Amino acid sequence: MRTSGILMPVTSLPSPWGVGTLGAEARRFVDFLAAAGVSVWQVLPVVPTSFGDSPYQSFSTFAGNPYLIDLDDLAQEGLLDHDDYAHRFWGDDPERVDYGALYRERFAVLHRAAERLLASSRGDFEAFCERESAWLDDYALFMALKDAHGGAPWSMWEDGLRRRRADVLADARTAYARDIRFWKAVQYLFFCQWERLHGYARSAGVRIMGDLPFYVSGDSADVWSRPEQFELDADLRPHEIAGVPPDAFSEIGQVWGNPLFDWERMRDEGYRWWVDRVRAQFKLYDIVRIDHFRGFDSYFAIPAGSDTAAGGRWRPGPGIDFFRALKDELGPCEIVAEDLGYLTPSVRQLLADTGFPGMKILEFAFDTRDGGGAAYLPFSYPANCVAYVGTHDNDTALGWLQSALPADVAHAREYLRLDPAEGEGWGFMRAIWASPADLAVVQMQDLLGLGSEARINTPSTIGGNWRWRARPGFASADLASRIHRRLELYYRLSGQLG
Repeated sequence: MRTSGILMPVTSLPSPWGVGTLGAEARRFVDFLAAAGVSVWQVLPVVPTSFGDSPYQSFSTFAGNPYLIDLDDLAQEGLLDHDDYAHRFWGDDPERVDYGALYRERFAVLHRAAERLLASSRGDFEAFCERESAWLDDYALFMALKDAHGGAPWSMWEDGLRRRRADVLADARTAYARDIRFWKAVQYLFFCQWERLHGYARSAGVRIMGDLPFYVSGDSADVWSRPEQFELDADLRPHEIAGVPPDAFSEIGQVWGNPLFDWERMRDEGYRWWVDRVRAQFKLYDIVRIDHFRGFDSYFAIPAGSDTAAGGRWRPGPGIDFFRALKDELGPCEIVAEDLGYLTPSVRQLLADTGFPGMKILEFAFDTRDGGGAAYLPFSYPANCVAYVGTHDNDTALGWLQSALPADVAHAREYLRLDPAEGEGWGFMRAIWASPADLAVVQMQDLLGLGSEARINTPSTIGGNWRWRARPGFASADLASRIHRRLELYYRLSGQLG
């Protein structure tokens, strides 16, 4: 069935309180999607952010981002007073997230809400803690200890905590019991709001596509609580780390720094940790995009401490064996494979063996910096794929036209018959809507006609990323009507083809 989606990070929604949240603006955005005939809302990871504010470097692969908890909804529930948050400084630019302001102010407000929640003795809170205890107990303790250590990574904690000695952990649970309850309460508030939003989207006929990073952060509850799942030395430090070799994004490659998985141990355990991780994603989302899919075929390992990826090597991943185990445990899963970057015949074969749709990026078709080529031109797309003009790692369509090589821009304008009267960004979107792809996803910035100032992320850079926000009123009825007509023309409305 031909469908369409819009990529819009939750953090990019408008809000008076510094960042997009799971509240009224999110529900209004769902209404906008439904009015436009769009059936998929693609979001970025909704996990707690850490280094560089990136949702791909998180303190937990299972937890929700506290910044996304809507304060107005908490006030309506009686967990906050308006004055608890209305007069705090949340940033001075409505089009940019001020993560420093959020870090300074948000948790003080959430502490107030958590105090009222815990004083109310809600039975469903205790039930939530019991249901999610497999990850929540360690996450809450991890965050309490992190606060007690001034935010220092767990690799710098005292030896007994680093190595999780049972007696030391028992003492910590007693000493930080109040803080542990706070972090559990925050997660309860997040998941209550997420479930309400997800239910609202379902009732409107909108499915949510989430994003699962391949790796986890070294400074996370995941690695601290389950070190045996990762390739760490006797001192619990990685001897090799994740990254990618030189490519169009970086001449020296990318050093991500994440610890590598111990795939042999995981295989012997039936990939239990990974299966639980994917299962948790499908509690959140209807569709899951797995980032860096090629890592299941082979992954790039770089000596720890390296500044560049030059000394790295390729190592074999678990391959189709993992996905067979996943299907045995969870049944068929609606997964999208991010199959971009350096692809080999074995990666392509793994994608074919799974049957998952891969991704096609229209900007790549014309950009000789990215290799270019017919594989990314719309006529070559298979039906079983997800088509994009660009993703969160690419420039907006108008930004690309301003920054790409002149010859590449001329090629795109001629091939796509871009017309300023239509809007050149709309010409890019028209091409993927008209393509054979089952699902075509566009960035909200392209629908708004924004340039590079609205780019979400520039790979291999730190600072300035993940900050773009839309202005209030961005999701207008006129824009929804225009989108609806385009989707109708290209048979992408739900049920249009029977």
